[in-house]
Amino acid sequence: MTSFPEEPIYEQLARIGKVLANPVRLRLLDVLDQRERTVEELAEEAGIPLKNTSAQLQRLRDAHLVTSRKEGTRVHYRLADEEVSRFLGRMQDFAQGRLADLRDAVTRHLGLAEGVTADELAARLDDPGTVVLDVRSAAAYADAHLPGALSLPLSQLEGRLSDLDARLAGLPRDAEIVAYCGGPYCVVSPQAVRLLRERGYTARPLDGGITGWRRSGHAVQTS
Repeated sequence: MTSFPEEPIYEQLARIGKVLANPVRLRLLDVLDQRERTVEELAEEAGIPLKNTSAQLQRLRDAHLVTSRKEGTRVHYRLADEEVSRFLGRMQDFAQGRLADLRDAVTRHLGLAEGVTADELAARLDDPGTVVLDVRSAAAYADAHLPGALSLPLSQLEGRLSDLDARLAGLPRDAEIVAYCGGPYCVVSPQAVRLLRERGYTARPLDGGITGWRRSGHAVQTS
């Protein structure tokens, strides 16, 4: 086998490529990009067996993409730092620009027309004609949310869309509602937008969810 002087350098560069060349690990990184989670929470949210989740997290930790801490008997994982999140965002954007099959898969998965970009929404936060709606769980909202966002989980949205309940929930008919969920491939906000449009509201999803918002350098709030 032919070797070359720079081979050790490229071997180390290839470590990152090898770790990322796995759909399960990419999924775990996207979930962790939203907030810290235990191994059990990751396994449940990602739909992966617990043993496999632990093994994949170990590979990610060996490559210094995630870090962990122990609390009692539970192990909590998070991304190693914000640079990992920005790198994932650049990689996803690059891949989507290069791969038509990826663009088709995203369109089929999300099933919606163009959304609102993070920068566009940031410029409209003080606009009374724009309502920002967080359709994730109450716990996720408390952990971090967009400034001024209303919390209305998707599971509760349909029941609150009568005229009276919608007004009480802060969803006026004459406003544009921008709904968001977790990461760039989260289907919860597209589902919420479809439901709102069916009820006659003007609504669009936030591109990239709260993950895309943070990757664009915009601040979040906590409760």
